[in-house]
Amino acid sequence: MFAYYLDLALRSLKRNKALTALMILTVGFGVAASMTTWSVFRAVSGDPIPWKSSKLYVPQIDNWGPTAHGPKDTSNEPPDAMDYTDAIALMRAHRAKYQSAMYQIATAVVPERVGEPPIMTIGEAVYGEFFPMLDVPFQYGSGWSTGDDEHRAQVAVISSHLNEQVFGGSDSVGKTLNVNGHEYRVVGVLDHWHPQPQFYDVVNTGGFNAGGGDLFVPFTTAIATDMTNSGNTNCNETPKEKGFVGLQKSECVWIAFMMQLDDAAAARDYKQFLDNYAAQQQQAGRFKWAPNIRLRGLMAWLDHEQVVPPDTRISLYVALGLLLVCLVNTAGLLLAKFLRRASEIGVRRALGASRREIYTQFLTEAGMVGLAGGVLGLVLTGLGIASVGWVLPHDIAVLARLDWSLLLTTLGVAIVATMLAGLYPTMRAASVQPAWQLKSN
Repeated sequence: MFAYYLDLALRSLKRNKALTALMILTVGFGVAASMTTWSVFRAVSGDPIPWKSSKLYVPQIDNWGPTAHGPKDTSNEPPDAMDYTDAIALMRAHRAKYQSAMYQIATAVVPERVGEPPIMTIGEAVYGEFFPMLDVPFQYGSGWSTGDDEHRAQVAVISSHLNEQVFGGSDSVGKTLNVNGHEYRVVGVLDHWHPQPQFYDVVNTGGFNAGGGDLFVPFTTAIATDMTNSGNTNCNETPKEKGFVGLQKSECVWIAFMMQLDDAAAARDYKQFLDNYAAQQQQAGRFKWAPNIRLRGLMAWLDHEQVVPPDTRISLYVALGLLLVCLVNTAGLLLAKFLRRASEIGVRRALGASRREIYTQFLTEAGMVGLAGGVLGLVLTGLGIASVGWVLPHDIAVLARLDWSLLLTTLGVAIVATMLAGLYPTMRAASVQPAWQLKSN
């Protein structure tokens, strides 16, 4: 019977080609708009490390006090980053399974091949625990040891992209890398690792950064060699000393911090530790206010930092509204089309067709409209994704991709949405009284 209903649907759609084309265009444009914005929203709002995000936390300590917030700010939120004093204190206490302070660096790397110009590289100064904490994949080698952190070893982990630029993509573990005139021994090469959002340092990247993450060096080594911070630096007052050393002695915040806590009990214990630490700073006279700390899980932290751009969320709502309008218009067109066939429905009912069969026949027809609209929607979605950079920042636009999951979702949304839009017209068609139609004809 399904093949029979398909045949009936095709005949009906061919009978009025202009109306059929209008319905397909309406569904196609509505689905394309919603799927294009959904592809962007999915990319920017997804869990960047779903197998471990529940164990990753970001601490905050208020080292500025309530006067730094201003009279209109009632959130009493601590700064988003840490100063050097607090970051080093947390690292030395080492109350988490893994933890790392980090800050952004910008360096010049000299290629191995003679005569080539230096490569400007964005990276991070981190501790060795950064790599096992975030399950960073390696193509060659591994991260450095705790001993390398303690002894300020001049070692480095580089991305596969930088490895290709400097060493031609070969196994460069053990080779020397010239960074700002200093020689660093390569201990590991990453395996195409560039998470989006760049969740480990959203303070400096905002979450999305087309570059960055090409070079990782020990935090302690970077401090010792005056590898200055190239990320955000916020101060509540001017540092007493100038330069990078003065920044380390100030209350300016410029260091990101992340840790791994394996369960809720560990998180409670660490939060209590932060409270006790802030209370100790108050007793020592450094803080002149009550302890004000936060400990947020990774996803809560990304939400707090508003990593998902407001424009993306608004665009999604607008596109879904457009899809709804398109479906309402499609429902109206289907209603007009089905009711014009009242005499045909009456004859079928008089010949023994049940209301269920009428439902099946007309929903099949609506489904075929949805399928055709979905195919058109796929083409328009591809065009939309290719041109989304005209309205959104490049770093976000490049994340939108037309993959198999989006392809199937587009077709599914088009078919299901059109069939839902066809429910009311089908119900009206199935309620046609055959006796009235036979009498009138």
